[in-house]
Amino acid sequence: MLTALLLCAVALLAVSVLAVLGYGGGRRGVAGGAVATTLVYGGCLAVSALAFVLALAALLGGVTAGLTVPLGLPWLGAHFRLDALSAAFLVLVTLGAAGASFYALGYGQHAEAPMRVLPFYPVFLAGMLLVPLADDAYAFLLCWELMSLASWALVLAEPRPEENARAGYLYIVMASFGTLALLLAFGLLAGPEGHYAFAEMRGAERTPLTSALVLTLAILGAGSKAGLVPLHVWLPLAHPAAPSHVSALMSGVMTKVAVYAFIRIVFDLVGQPEWWWSIPILTLGGSTAALGVLHALMERDLKRLLAYSTIENIGIVFIGLGLALAFEASGYRAAAALALTAALFHAFNHTLFKSALFYGAGAVLTATHGERNIERLGGLIHRMPVSSAAVLVAAMAAAALPPLNGFVSEWLAFQAILVSPDLPQWGLKFLIPTVGMLLALAAALAASCFVRAYGIAWLGRPRTAAAAEAVETDRFSSAAMLGCAALCVLFGLFPGLVIDALAPVTEGLVGARMPAQLGQAWLSIVPIADSRSSYNGVLVFLFIVASAMMAAAAIHRFASRALRRAPPWDCGFPNLSPSMQYTGTSLSQPLRRVFGPVVFRSREHVEMPLPGSVAPARIVRQRQDLVWEFLYLPIGRAVGRATEVLNHLQFLTIRRYLVFVFLSLVLLLLGLGLWS
Repeated sequence: MLTALLLCAVALLAVSVLAVLGYGGGRRGVAGGAVATTLVYGGCLAVSALAFVLALAALLGGVTAGLTVPLGLPWLGAHFRLDALSAAFLVLVTLGAAGASFYALGYGQHAEAPMRVLPFYPVFLAGMLLVPLADDAYAFLLCWELMSLASWALVLAEPRPEENARAGYLYIVMASFGTLALLLAFGLLAGPEGHYAFAEMRGAERTPLTSALVLTLAILGAGSKAGLVPLHVWLPLAHPAAPSHVSALMSGVMTKVAVYAFIRIVFDLVGQPEWWWSIPILTLGGSTAALGVLHALMERDLKRLLAYSTIENIGIVFIGLGLALAFEASGYRAAAALALTAALFHAFNHTLFKSALFYGAGAVLTATHGERNIERLGGLIHRMPVSSAAVLVAAMAAAALPPLNGFVSEWLAFQAILVSPDLPQWGLKFLIPTVGMLLALAAALAASCFVRAYGIAWLGRPRTAAAAEAVETDRFSSAAMLGCAALCVLFGLFPGLVIDALAPVTEGLVGARMPAQLGQAWLSIVPIADSRSSYNGVLVFLFIVASAMMAAAAIHRFASRALRRAPPWDCGFPNLSPSMQYTGTSLSQPLRRVFGPVVFRSREHVEMPLPGSVAPARIVRQRQDLVWEFLYLPIGRAVGRATEVLNHLQFLTIRRYLVFVFLSLVLLLLGLGLWS
């Protein structure tokens, strides 16, 4: 099975080569691009679907296998391994890849320059497929860089030179920084002996200082790719810049590969955790969740709004991971299994609903000729009914509304927080409730965020001619959106399917699992015991349906039976205009005034014309990303000044160069001597 998964990665790389050769040697232009689009995305769909079946069979069957390929370092080779953790994330990766490829069969036909996307898309999928299988540091970093470079090329694919160039530059800088951090983390794990295979890293003994450094580097390396605050600055630029199906993969899948890297290092390779390891994880997770959703509430760009929502959900995942570390270090393995299951379940859920949301954004872009500003949309529910229904379900799941899947994973995280008073550390007794409040705030603001986004973009009246003339998207895109929405409903009604499937992962990492869920009465889920709490998605769904039917019946029974249709009016004015509707800016104004001065340093300035002037009055709003202003801008200025100083080195004499080489050699030997 491991060999078959590796062959799937090879097949994806072969699809990339065939895309280039087929387009170069065959028909060019629109016809050649359409054929190449169908072949590439169709091939990726077939390979991803096969890999999904293999990964799911490995997860459910408890398959564990290893393989060494004579590639890479001469004395090491390339090690690959399939276990419960890698199989779980492979299910996530391949499901997201299959959905994006199926969606792209229709969406890709509208691309202006398809050959800027097609050669790199299969490589991106292959990189994400290989990272969970890598079982040594060299193979892991090689596959990690393959994923990063391919996604960087896809960020630059859309023909928006200035916007994409800035996004691509910032992305490649942060990706290189993250790779460097992971390289140093693996170097510490390998030790002076250079044991780069993961199996040898697991058995090595380390000092507490070394373990703390590895944890820090894992946060920097994986957190920069996942989008943890304050390492998130690239994500709101790069994810919206890519084509919509690539945006879905970057937000829904690639960020989870980063989560996998963090789990593999911290939960598997480092060894037994200390309780204080959870403090930075919980702090960063809570801050990321709150800041991500606050930024999303302020956005008018639809795809950037979804990118900030991804940051929020990554924060929720890391809250679960921090709780799992705290419980495992204190010996509460059942609670650790609950928190880890919540984190993994939410990662899986986020892949589903965020993919559907980005697919919906792509459908809107296609139907409105590239319009992304929600203030210039409106009324799409009448013109794109299928897409609107799928996006509504996904938005409800992202807002954590029952009985959908997003609610279940966040509910499990809250259940883990409620167990935290049993922890003996007083620092965690105060920190975890604070993080719980941030999680509750993020959940409430997420509901407000998607009410704003869906209400402004899909409801009401069209605000522009592009929105008024929108038409439904193609059948492939519609089917992909509906499929993701259906899975959101399925795993919200029957979450025990996912929880039981994740049990081998938690058993392997924390030595415990949640109680078996499929054997519970009425298919309820019980995190710890019946006496504490339980949840039944089916009963909640039936209650919602019954309540709605009873309300509809009461209205039809007791209200007037007379039905009169007339144009809508506003206080006697029959001719409504789009300007009389609420805007996204007005809906977010109360929250901007509450949080803006602290979080965004937002300002509002009213420009009133002089008496007698016919110029319109204007309200100018400004907001800033304080992380960018106080962290990255000073670093950029310092780097600029340093390069100006170092620029003088190229004008030195040969004797001074030899002195520098000699001093560098002495310092390296001194460091090696101290290390050994």
